[in-house]
Amino acid sequence: MNIVLGISGGIAAYKTPELVRRLRERGADVQIVMTASAEEFVTETALQAVSGRPIRSNLWDKEAEASMSHIELARWADVVLIAPATAEIMARLAGGAAPDLLTTLCLATEAPIAIAPAMNHVMWSNPAVQANRNTLEDRGMVVIGPDSGSQACGESGAGRMSDPNDIAALVCSPGLSGKSDKAAAGALKGKTVVVTAGPTREPIDPVRYITNRSSGKMGYAIAQVASAEGANVILISGPTALNEPRKVEVHHVQTAEEMYAATHANIDDVDIFIAAAAVSDYRPTDAASQKIKKSSETMSIKLVRSKDILASVAARRDGPFTVGFAAETENVRDYALKKLKNKRVDMIIANRVGDDCGFDCDENAVDVYWPDGAQSFPMAGKAELAGRIIGLIAERYESLRGADAQPELSVVSIKGNTKQ
Repeated sequence: MNIVLGISGGIAAYKTPELVRRLRERGADVQIVMTASAEEFVTETALQAVSGRPIRSNLWDKEAEASMSHIELARWADVVLIAPATAEIMARLAGGAAPDLLTTLCLATEAPIAIAPAMNHVMWSNPAVQANRNTLEDRGMVVIGPDSGSQACGESGAGRMSDPNDIAALVCSPGLSGKSDKAAAGALKGKTVVVTAGPTREPIDPVRYITNRSSGKMGYAIAQVASAEGANVILISGPTALNEPRKVEVHHVQTAEEMYAATHANIDDVDIFIAAAAVSDYRPTDAASQKIKKSSETMSIKLVRSKDILASVAARRDGPFTVGFAAETENVRDYALKKLKNKRVDMIIANRVGDDCGFDCDENAVDVYWPDGAQSFPMAGKAELAGRIIGLIAERYESLRGADAQPELSVVSIKGNTKQ
């Protein structure tokens, strides 16, 4: 794949040598085009060393432009990626301006364009920036991220450039490049997929609740990838700090009971159900209407078991292809296989969780089991891992549910945010 990597002038430009490495690991040939501001953050020497190609930056380069090189670059590219994409470059693209080499070739290319925004969180939330974002997406550009977290300015929020590995996984997918008509159509085209994600909160009183460490990244990534593969996706989300995936119908809930109700309200005529949420197994029998005051040395809270969302969907007559998650701290394989059998689901995705893995991590490794097979996926970014999982689900769905489903698939990873 031929990729033009445009680098604009943001501090996140320091990540671009790593991004180039990740793109080349996937077999891409990378031609870098820099803006003048980008040269303040990363050197041409470093970028030429990792890309293996001379860096282009000047629209008025007499030697290069003698052969109309900006047109040649525009035709050469299978994908144009701008990372980082600053507020300024987004405004230029939205307005159709072409004051430099990068924006000129963006106007001249017929290749798909993807941008990975990176800026201060207040800048990202500015209505003008969001209006430009919407304009670019309406025109078909792919917006990757941004992530949430600490920023170079010392503040925290949405605006960090997505992880280079996640960006590379998306940009190198057949679904974005359009090199494969079948891949571009999507492995789940025409299918309806319901995904649950995030934790639940079970109230003890108005200020306290029982919850867990899931923050939803895996489920959100799966929902976004399924949408990118052509599915009509309904995401039922517990409380998270993540941005809603684009082009996905989202229902927000708090408790396990609310997630159960929302799932069953949306499960009719669904093709695939993916239970990625970390649902509380137990909830307080009665939540206090006022804050419980500290009085004695001990206190007890009576708990009752929550309704089993996964098992109830799997038990439906003519129900969807059902996928569960098994997050375990020990004996992961044994517990996962037991869950697969007892709940009678079509597939179980198992991973170890603890202080050093699973929850609150940007990477994960999983083992996937179904009644007559298994497959392991090694450690990878969760957005990339979501693409592999959806690929396998599409393949297994096709083998069990008829000729309508499409077995060919593209591995797509979109919009990383924060943690699982």
